[in-house]
Amino acid sequence: MRRVVALLAATLSLAGAAGCGGDGAEPGAPQGATLVLDFVPNAVHSGIYAARRQGYYREAGIDLTIRQPGESTAAPKLLASGRADFAILDLHDLGIARERGLEVVGAMPIVQRPLAALIARADGPVRRPRDLAGRTAGVTGLPSDEALVDSEVSADGGEPSRVRRVTIGFDAVASLAAGKVDAATGFWNAEGVALRRQGVPVRIFKLDHYGAPPYPELVLTASQETIEREAGLVDSMLAATSEGYEFVTAHPRRGLDDLLAEVPSLDRGDQAAQLRALLPDLRPAPFDPAVLREWAAWDLEHGLLKRPLDVNEAFRLSG
Repeated sequence: MRRVVALLAATLSLAGAAGCGGDGAEPGAPQGATLVLDFVPNAVHSGIYAARRQGYYREAGIDLTIRQPGESTAAPKLLASGRADFAILDLHDLGIARERGLEVVGAMPIVQRPLAALIARADGPVRRPRDLAGRTAGVTGLPSDEALVDSEVSADGGEPSRVRRVTIGFDAVASLAAGKVDAATGFWNAEGVALRRQGVPVRIFKLDHYGAPPYPELVLTASQETIEREAGLVDSMLAATSEGYEFVTAHPRRGLDDLLAEVPSLDRGDQAAQLRALLPDLRPAPFDPAVLREWAAWDLEHGLLKRPLDVNEAFRLSG
């Protein structure tokens, strides 16, 4: 469900870069490793940039290179081919990648709940998801958006087939601000925050409040080969990343400073607002296998997966 931009140059750069680090390194030198993000850098990645800025990766023996993604399928392929060591993946993308035969494994959740939501203007007629019956919902055109609308409307006692769906691409903010649609799919930490910062009154219906389990939206992922052959590197990566997010939770302003120091093109006001929204859920923690099974069943029910997913194989549940 995560949206990515077409950064061709980044993709080409990644394709030519060796991922699994440390080959030929001097004894005692940090081991090189590459992490591919799920999207352009933003507040959800603050713990990663804080960990690098605060020296946690280097203390863990890792010289981490952070890359932006090219297209939604790039990161799983880079992991599976050994051109990258780690990636942040949307949970749905992880499941789809495994279904396509790519042996990628979720190692640690980053965000503890879905970020996807239906967003409606608070001064409009949609007071709850079922009110969309006979009205217009803007969607990106991705299958995951169809699943979101179906899940939320049906969970609220409405009839999803009565919702008029209009493909608006990734223009949820502009479309809602202009009143072109009654509601739109988006992320509560991104479009929801942006609309409020523009002074647009909104109602946000979070997916895990309407039909979906509280699955971790974003997951730090590695290939099966890396999990098996580089267990020390994986453990160090997880520990340093966790420390980075703990730092951001304890010191949000300093965490924001670290993010902006690493990515100065970002707008401080936007990222500060996103970080405030994310903080209650922005923490690595062990996977909950029961929640993962509920999520896999939800994806299967809504057609995002074509066959049942074995969560014991798809996720590093212990160790």
